[in-house]
Amino acid sequence: MEKLLAILNEVDDSIDYEMEDQLIDNHLLDSFTIIMLVGELEDAYDISIDAAEMTPENFNSAESILEMVKRLQED
Repeated sequence: MEKLLAILNEVDDSIDYEMEDQLIDNHLLDSFTIIMLVGELEDAYDISIDAAEMTPENFNSAESILEMVKRLQED
């Protein structure tokens, strides 16, 4: 989780990612930020995130992002 939090804070350090569970629903992350985040995640975790994975459920919290990353690493 520390690695993910570091990536999230690089993208936008004004958000408390450990507490926030509605990053998309509360419009804390916009589409441009998501695209930047996807690139960072793909590089850091050596995964490929398809457009189908870019759903609010996968990006609403640090926990949901980490779950998606772990699932994609298994594929």
